[in-house]
Amino acid sequence: MYRVVLIDDERRIVEGLQKVVHWSEYRCQVVGTAGNAEEGRRVIRELSPHILFTDIRMPGQDGLSMVAGLRSEFPDMQVVILTAYRDFAFAQEAIRLGVARFLLKPSKIDEIKEALQTTVEHLDKTVGEGGEDEQTRTAGSFLVNQAVDYMEKNYQQKLSLQMVADYCYVSQWHLSKLLNRFAGKSFYDILNSIRIDRAKAMLADPSLKIGEISELTGYADTAHFARTFKKLVGMSANEYRNSLQ
Repeated sequence: MYRVVLIDDERRIVEGLQKVVHWSEYRCQVVGTAGNAEEGRRVIRELSPHILFTDIRMPGQDGLSMVAGLRSEFPDMQVVILTAYRDFAFAQEAIRLGVARFLLKPSKIDEIKEALQTTVEHLDKTVGEGGEDEQTRTAGSFLVNQAVDYMEKNYQQKLSLQMVADYCYVSQWHLSKLLNRFAGKSFYDILNSIRIDRAKAMLADPSLKIGEISELTGYADTAHFARTFKKLVGMSANEYRNSLQ
């Protein structure tokens, strides 16, 4: 039996899918449901489903990051999207990232059955192979870009690998692996590079003190900022500021 998980913030959608689809006829069993993205992450990691039916426009969740995260961390899982979000470019990108089917709400029962049949047939041919396909690589690269963009926009905060991983809908272990593979750097190497680049720009403003720049770039400890700056730039922050004159 193939394990199925259903995720939607509209409870009636989840309950409806459970009732109207005769899952056993497709050798499937609904093993878990969730009403939001965070709960969905937990259920998926706990139950490792073969098939996922999910909305991608839930509160607090970026849809494409969610798709990319699922496809990258669970490459064998078949993902079927059920959504009211009618954007052709969005649908194209989701399919490029490896979504098996993209269905618009309200979906007809025949469409749902066809999607389920297709995913089961695909699993019959590929389950147990493991291996990484082009869509999985595309999803991984997409996720790294999303992660770095998030870090560039939020570098002033007390960022952690877990925070960024949650944003990208993957485990911190998986994100760390992706960053090393596609960016060639660890999470903290990337974050420090972003922060020090911002610090170098701020040092051009003589009205800003070193301690202020340290705080503005996300360092709670000025000594840590000083050590990191010298390590990456090859000179102290004061020496760098003097070199700009």
